Amino acid sequence: MKLQFTLATGAAALCLSLMSNSAAAEDAKPHCGLNTGQAATGAPIKVGGINGNAPPGDFSGGTDAAAAYFDCVNANGGIHGRPIEYIVENDQWNPELAGQVATKLVKDEEVVALVGNGSVVEMAVNASLYAAEDVMVMASGCAISECYESSHIVSTNQGPLPSGIGALKFAIEELGSTNAACIGFNIPNNGGWACDWMNEYMASKGLQGTSILMDPTAVDLNSVYLQALAEGVDTILLMLPAGPAIGLLKVAEEQGGREMFKWVSPTPLYEPGVGEVLGDYWSEHLYVNIELNQFDSAGPDNQNWVKVMDAFGKDGDRRDTFSQSGYISAKFFVDALLELDADSIDRPTVTKTIQDIVGVKSDLLCDPYYVGIADRHMPNHSGRMVVFKDGGFELVRDCYDIDTNYLEPILAQEAALGLN
Repeated sequence: MKLQFTLATGAAALCLSLMSNSAAAEDAKPHCGLNTGQAATGAPIKVGGINGNAPPGDFSGGTDAAAAYFDCVNANGGIHGRPIEYIVENDQWNPELAGQVATKLVKDEEVVALVGNGSVVEMAVNASLYAAEDVMVMASGCAISECYESSHIVSTNQGPLPSGIGALKFAIEELGSTNAACIGFNIPNNGGWACDWMNEYMASKGLQGTSILMDPTAVDLNSVYLQALAEGVDTILLMLPAGPAIGLLKVAEEQGGREMFKWVSPTPLYEPGVGEVLGDYWSEHLYVNIELNQFDSAGPDNQNWVKVMDAFGKDGDRRDTFSQSGYISAKFFVDALLELDADSIDRPTVTKTIQDIVGVKSDLLCDPYYVGIADRHMPNHSGRMVVFKDGGFELVRDCYDIDTNYLEPILAQEAALGLN
């Protein structure tokens, strides 16, 4: 009996071990779409994506992640058997090229939608095309006003305006800021737009704000830093892509300028590798507003993003906030399409299905995601705040709202949809 019990116990333990290992292996796999484990082999569904990848900024993270997620979906049953054919173009920060590639995708390839777009150029050029052709863009890297003030573009990222104001709100409440300089590019619908609203926000609090805008094609960071000194501000808001923002921080470091200002930034400085570049000098002196959740957060969507990129991403794919945003845009898109009959999928049905998205939640976002039918879209306008510390980033404030007149029509739309 003892031998029988020992053998039975050993067999049970082995069975439990195998089950545990199997469950661990299954848990390590990404979950995508139908999650069948069977490749989709039906008629492809064409979907487009446009990124801007050229100096002075790389916005390709969104399309990288969307491509990885779509590959994962295609390996797991597709859209009820139909794979997604994802066609990505790079506008290279060139308005003429941006118009050409959008026309190619929308009119020649006849994509049903665009997903993962990230650019400082293409939304301004193509917003009217998307509206005229009734094709929706579920973007991930918007940085200009047209992206948020258009009927057919909706993004999962906040963009510079709410993220910048979120950084200022924290600086006023926690750092004692009273006079801030918004340093950005002299692009009217980018740096000019965001910094103007920053100045309005400061004025609404009885405080002072000023804009320092530079030519993106002829950046002189030393002159910008000296101008900030001359303005007599106590806070610098780095309304810039990561590269130029890091360059300005290096100029300040050379000048011993860490203590001269309070340093805050919207999301672009929250990027893997920043710690290695900045070193110890800026530890506990640089605060960044982040538009999505932390890269190491434990929520299911963030963890699945990591698994998708590990399993289906390509060497060199960016894993930044735009990548998180591209992943969740692609997931929302796929979840919406899975509600349709596969044979009925065309541009009109996809456009309506996207517009019908209301109140979808994700641990990557502070608030529910929605689209609706409106002349502007900004579902993501609540963020978190981190401080650069010991080569990494530490959360100092979890999800919080901003208060700016810019959001009035957005909040009205949310109220009409029963979201606030």
